Amino acid sequence: MAPVLSLLVQAYGLGVPTAMHPNPLLAPQANLMASVAKGIFGGELPWMMIGIGAMIGALIIIIDELLKKSGAAWHSPVLACAVGIYLPLELSVPIFAGGLVAHLVERRFRPSDAEGDRERIHQRGTLFSAGLITGEALMGIFIAIPIVVVGSADVLALPDSLHFGGWLGLALLTAVGVLLYKISVNQPAST
Repeated sequence: MAPVLSLLVQAYGLGVPTAMHPNPLLAPQANLMASVAKGIFGGELPWMMIGIGAMIGALIIIIDELLKKSGAAWHSPVLACAVGIYLPLELSVPIFAGGLVAHLVERRFRPSDAEGDRERIHQRGTLFSAGLITGEALMGIFIAIPIVVVGSADVLALPDSLHFGGWLGLALLTAVGVLLYKISVNQPAST
């Protein structure tokens, strides 16, 4: 793991933007833990913010319990809300898109409340999604190799004539969502 991490730090930087790496890889969990450790050992922990976070968490739990008691079709789990608040928007959008696809798959099959039934329905989509995440991580590592060897972040840059803006990314995200839905709903016969 150490050589891979060293390669990524050399190619992209990690956590804190620098002159050499103005857009480093995000490390929200590592930054959070570093901030907590610095705050505890340095005596600079922002207790007001921690208190506000605890109150928001308690409020979300109360709302979720009220929704459960009223028989609402949806809930507000505290962990999902916390991740949505904590992660940057560029990471929250794919998570939301995956949740939307999972919701559409559930509506198509209307699973029972049995946990095994829900797991069976989501199994193929989960495997496909895990493959996408793994593939993205591996591609990030493979792309870092020529960046470090050549010493330039622009070694694999496309010419300006091939820049399509955010629309191409949105189209690809939509295509992956549709493919994920199709893979999830094409269930093999249950055994």
